Amino acid sequence: MLPSFTLDRNSDVTLQDQIRKGVIRLIRSQAWPAGYRLPSSRTMARLLRVARNTVTIAYQQLVADGHLVARERSGLFVSGDPATGRPGFGEIAGIAERAMPNGFSWLDRLPRLSPLPEERPANWQHYPYPFLDGCFDDSLFPVDEWREAAGLSLKRRQVASWSAIADDDAALIEEIRTKILPRRGIYARPDEIMLTLGTAHARLLALELFCPVGSRVAIEDPGPFELRALIEARRGVAVPLPVDDEGIVTDVQLAGCDLVMLTPSHQLPTGATLSLVRRRVLLAAAEVHDLILVEDDFECETNYLDADFPAMRSMAGGSRVVYIAGLAKVLDPSLRLGFMVADREVIAHLRELRRLSVKQPPPNNQRAAAQFLALGHYDTMMRRIGREFRTRQIALRDALNHYLPRSIAIQPVRGGTTMWVRGPEGLDVAELAVAARRCGVLIEQVDCYYAGSPPPGLFRLGVTSLPVERIRPGVAALAAALNDVLEKKAEPLPILTGRALRRKMSGARLDCRTVYGEPCTILLLADGTMTGRAGHAGEDVDTGRWWIEGDRWHRQWQSWSYGEVTSFQVAVEGNIVQWLGAGQRVVDWALIGRIGDLDPS
Repeated sequence: MLPSFTLDRNSDVTLQDQIRKGVIRLIRSQAWPAGYRLPSSRTMARLLRVARNTVTIAYQQLVADGHLVARERSGLFVSGDPATGRPGFGEIAGIAERAMPNGFSWLDRLPRLSPLPEERPANWQHYPYPFLDGCFDDSLFPVDEWREAAGLSLKRRQVASWSAIADDDAALIEEIRTKILPRRGIYARPDEIMLTLGTAHARLLALELFCPVGSRVAIEDPGPFELRALIEARRGVAVPLPVDDEGIVTDVQLAGCDLVMLTPSHQLPTGATLSLVRRRVLLAAAEVHDLILVEDDFECETNYLDADFPAMRSMAGGSRVVYIAGLAKVLDPSLRLGFMVADREVIAHLRELRRLSVKQPPPNNQRAAAQFLALGHYDTMMRRIGREFRTRQIALRDALNHYLPRSIAIQPVRGGTTMWVRGPEGLDVAELAVAARRCGVLIEQVDCYYAGSPPPGLFRLGVTSLPVERIRPGVAALAAALNDVLEKKAEPLPILTGRALRRKMSGARLDCRTVYGEPCTILLLADGTMTGRAGHAGEDVDTGRWWIEGDRWHRQWQSWSYGEVTSFQVAVEGNIVQWLGAGQRVVDWALIGRIGDLDPS
């Protein structure tokens, strides 16, 4: 039988390894059973269109691994080893038995679980503009640095050291204790830290310890669907508390709760940061109502747009806080390591729970991570991706402000990697998601994050999954999709032309707001120059020029709006001016007055 596999010359896997894998698949499927004689290396090379030496090296490795045996003057044969040659190997067990009814139904024994939200497209990388948070483009992973750390952890002496570990690697615990936690204001002993298989595993362990049947658990709303599902699976009661621009809203419902689980650094999914005032209020309420707080310090190291707030674990009253965090999510594909910090009595109990299930995270991963931190690669990586995410986040904000200034609004953020977006009244986000996908844009719908009915018109945009140069064209494509979905022209005010347009705009003062909610004032001077100030302190300043041409108003800033020339029709009535784009859609509006007038706000 000739080989039934093909080689992918664009793959990262070498041709030799692809041949080895193909032969092993044929052996395991019994297409090539024990004792089967393989095609000669010359024949195989001709069939696969590769060099004969490539096949020879692959065959030699298969012989060394015991999959093939060489017989003098006869050729290569599939090994007769029972592990590879027993009859029926590779068949799906139980098909015949399941075909016969026996009156047993698994559905009667299985608990009913809430339906999971739709998975993200597995082929998201094939889309040009995937605004999906938590999916990372290849440029972010520190390939060379991780390869060095992993290589060091696999040296013989290192392997002998970590292979005997039946608990947490002391080297990694020390790196976390001395390098990561102090940045969050946390100083802990080694016996107050425990490693987990990522933050999701840490949340599960916290619920196993602190959420017996009937417990009331306060959670953020919106918040992770998985957390609500885990609480319900443990027969607890999830108590959703609303989230606003300052994070979770503390209210009277806390008095009847046993546990509070929250993401104060960057609320998942809105990105809001819990204010310092509310952190103190929550810690005080925990003392009064005897609450336990589980602080998931999600994206704690990406507060690049503002100063960090301290972790709640590090504040007065923080002994009631169980702290959860993980190494940067960029490393998740290879690592999935998280950690918990709490008083040592709590950690001792958590360690016993972990030992009953997964024992400990893979020791080789622990040691590789320890090497990665010890070599300084983690600090270097965090500085690099911090700069990159800041650049991407600002690029997304500026693009939204340029293309959709009056169609959407975004929640203020202190950093992070997402923007929580509110669309215009009447927007069907599901319809927008379909239209955007047709334009190559992926956005995240947010219904699954809400315990009840979500507010209309909300969706989420992330920047971890596409490089900065694709953000602006991606937002432009999203704007086109949004206009298609709205499918209606704006109802414009009377359009100004000629001298009337020039008289109205010359010497005008325009007061508006950016897409991210900050005030903006523009002065149109009679000589054709203009100045703009944005921000609550007027800290963002730019200058440019404006002119009238063909009954259209033109403008060009030095840096705002990418420094490009844009033109609009203008409609004015009373103290409202509207700029009209293609199809006479309103793309922006402002209050209009005269230079020297008082600020209308």
